[in-house]
Amino acid sequence: MSPASKRTVRTVLQGAVALAVALPAIVAASGIPAALPYVAGALAVAGGLARVMALPAVEALLDRVGLGLVDDGPGGAR
Repeated sequence: MSPASKRTVRTVLQGAVALAVALPAIVAASGIPAALPYVAGALAVAGGLARVMALPAVEALLDRVGLGLVDDGPGGAR
């Protein structure tokens, strides 16, 4: 996988995590009752995803599947 593709996949994953972190605020601002089962479930999943993505083990997993941090070395992007 090219470095550009790795960056794209990691950016999409980070975007999903950002949405997961923002979801409680989005629900609160929309006025949807957080006690509704599907909303409560979505909030629980979002919180879990955000917490899991913060673990160092996730970076190790991403390294194993080929999505680890890309090091271009000296000279920046290629």
